[in-house]
Amino acid sequence: MFHDGARRRSVALLTTGVLALPAVAACGASEGGNVPAAAQDLAPATRDLVANGSTLTWAIDAVPGTLNAYQADADAGTTRVTGAVLPALFTLDDKGRPQANPDYLESAEVVEREPRQVVVYRLNQKAVWSDGREVGAPDFAAQWRALRGKDPAYWTARNAGYDRIAKVERGKDDLEVQVTFDKPYAEWRSLFTPLYPKDVMGTPDSFNDSARTTLKNTAGPFSLKKVDRKSGDVTLVRNPRWWGDQPKLDQLVFRKVAPKDRTKALTAGRVDLAQVAPGEAERISLARRDKGARGPLAHGPGAGRTPADALMSWAIANGTEQEAAESEQLAREQTREAVVAYAAEQKSLGAYEVRKALEPSFTQLALNGADGPLADERVRRAVARALDRKELAETVLKPLGLPAQPVGSHLALAGQDAYEDASDALGSQDTAEARALLAEAGWKPGQGAAGPENAGASGEPAEGAGGEESEEGVEESGNEDRPGDDGGEYIVGEDDGKPGERGGPMLPGAVAAGQGAALWRQADVVARQDGDGKAEQGAHAQQGGPPGAYAPKGTAAPKEWESPGAEGAAGPLAKDGLELTLRFVVPSGAGSEQLRAVADKIAEQLEKIGVTTAMKKVPSSGYFTDHVASGQYDMALYSWPGTAYPATDGRPIHAKPVPAADGSLNVAQNYTRVGTDRIDQLFDQAVGELDDGARKKLIKEADARIWAVAGAIPLYQRPELVAARPSVANAGAFGFATPRYQDIGFLKKGVKPGTQNRKSGS
Repeated sequence: MFHDGARRRSVALLTTGVLALPAVAACGASEGGNVPAAAQDLAPATRDLVANGSTLTWAIDAVPGTLNAYQADADAGTTRVTGAVLPALFTLDDKGRPQANPDYLESAEVVEREPRQVVVYRLNQKAVWSDGREVGAPDFAAQWRALRGKDPAYWTARNAGYDRIAKVERGKDDLEVQVTFDKPYAEWRSLFTPLYPKDVMGTPDSFNDSARTTLKNTAGPFSLKKVDRKSGDVTLVRNPRWWGDQPKLDQLVFRKVAPKDRTKALTAGRVDLAQVAPGEAERISLARRDKGARGPLAHGPGAGRTPADALMSWAIANGTEQEAAESEQLAREQTREAVVAYAAEQKSLGAYEVRKALEPSFTQLALNGADGPLADERVRRAVARALDRKELAETVLKPLGLPAQPVGSHLALAGQDAYEDASDALGSQDTAEARALLAEAGWKPGQGAAGPENAGASGEPAEGAGGEESEEGVEESGNEDRPGDDGGEYIVGEDDGKPGERGGPMLPGAVAAGQGAALWRQADVVARQDGDGKAEQGAHAQQGGPPGAYAPKGTAAPKEWESPGAEGAAGPLAKDGLELTLRFVVPSGAGSEQLRAVADKIAEQLEKIGVTTAMKKVPSSGYFTDHVASGQYDMALYSWPGTAYPATDGRPIHAKPVPAADGSLNVAQNYTRVGTDRIDQLFDQAVGELDDGARKKLIKEADARIWAVAGAIPLYQRPELVAARPSVANAGAFGFATPRYQDIGFLKKGVKPGTQNRKSGS
């Protein structure tokens, strides 16, 4: 689900693969307003075309560890289950906009702004919990008390928004709820979704323990029947007390299927709906294409073997060298078995189709500014300016037939009201500018004392460089490993068969001098542009930079000098005897191939400005917790979910780290360790600004300044690929939208997939 309370989450990229999939057209500006880059793909059908009854099985990664969405270990499975069984006062449309849910709300509005903000909810009088009690003010009050952060007995993940409430009161009756805020809260629609009954929120024991494993009292179109951790099934059934449109399904089963087991589950027919990796999506597409075709498949095991290869294999298998012949005969038999098994799998996969869109999340390059070379914002900006983000987006999305536009905001995605491309605050890709920034920071051509063979993130010896076993269990083998290997560390561009592009001098132009102050003025101007493209020159811009913003460290720019071939690869750079080498941490496991491909392209782009990249592969299981969250990296790729509430959810991700009482650094979710006081102030102002236009300007200014500090560089929106039986209606690649579970089902017999909007019905 799109908004999940901004719980800590990292998302690994899907595997690579050139897919035989039709392209999804980008939505154009002619449709009016800000539109998503790609439309959702749900096989929509009106309710009269969807059969009543049956069971749909939907793959999830794991059985939820908790059914309490407000606990720290809540995950995507938690969101799926609670979305079907608990009240959601506001759901999201296909543009990621909160919309009042008429199943629960007759109205919800701000009725007072002064002296304090007051929101009045008028509840649907038909809304009842499964025990027969009406959904009402006591549930709102219990949830506020549990989540406001004043009672440490409640083990809550966060209290954003609830901590700004002064009181929750009953209005004219229990169906009217009046919420009064101590501090204005613009994103009040994020509150009370999901809404739990008072018997869950009323005591710490029920909140902390009972709600983890069961939800006895629900108020959604479905009720929770059983959580079977042994089989991995979470079974939902129709809620007999449901007052809205009746669910089309008798049962909705969420089945645990690990991503690596999706192909097996699909070929066995164990699921009807499952998110898949690009490689699996390719196989499904090929299976549908090959239906009815005769002869051997042109893909799969043995498909790449030429007639000459086959002749050679036959000759060896029938030759006089007994050992070689036996080995070849065994290999041929294994290939025959693999071909038969693959063909059988393809036949089964032909029962599915791929539905695709852009997921409401984006992948970013994180630059750790805590220490080392990237503690200097000029080096971070140089890295950012060296990136061709369009090429990186195309690497991931173009083979899938999806629009490949770089993400231009840290706080919203294309299609949302808050989305505006503020990347101009940093500047576009420019190799010469990037080299100039590095020169200003003191990095000059020349070999440092720590060469690329043993240099770590900051010129220190690389751990495990002698072929020793690292603590992560991945062999560190110096330069022996290459892109595509399972583990270890390698220096990108070193002895890897590439043409000798290195060695040309850099071009630090006159733009290096004063780059920092100019950049902040640019961010200020970008943030203040009005709808006509005219810019207001704010007081900060006139003064040469905003208060609280990072400023350049102050080293004087070198004298201007020129060199031909400025766009070619630069030689390695050094400073104080140490070579500029950045440790790039990437996951090594299956399913991370696409992420590693993007990392390799980034390394190639950085090589052009003289930055050496030491790629360090680590086990996927500990990639985020052991390296990203703990700060053990220079560069890393990970994803953040989008949000309908950027002021609330964006702040912990971009807040300036502060020292904790024990002397450590409290980074919240800002794993880049880069932030400014001014960015924090803008978030604080935005979250309390009730005027939509003024709040949007504050969000844009905050985003521009996040671009300017260059800690996190958004790259591309992630692909969403879903395998579905063609008869499954109103489900698939949801994009921004909240699933409407009561409408999901199977088409009636005789109704062709793609039929919709014939008439409305129940």
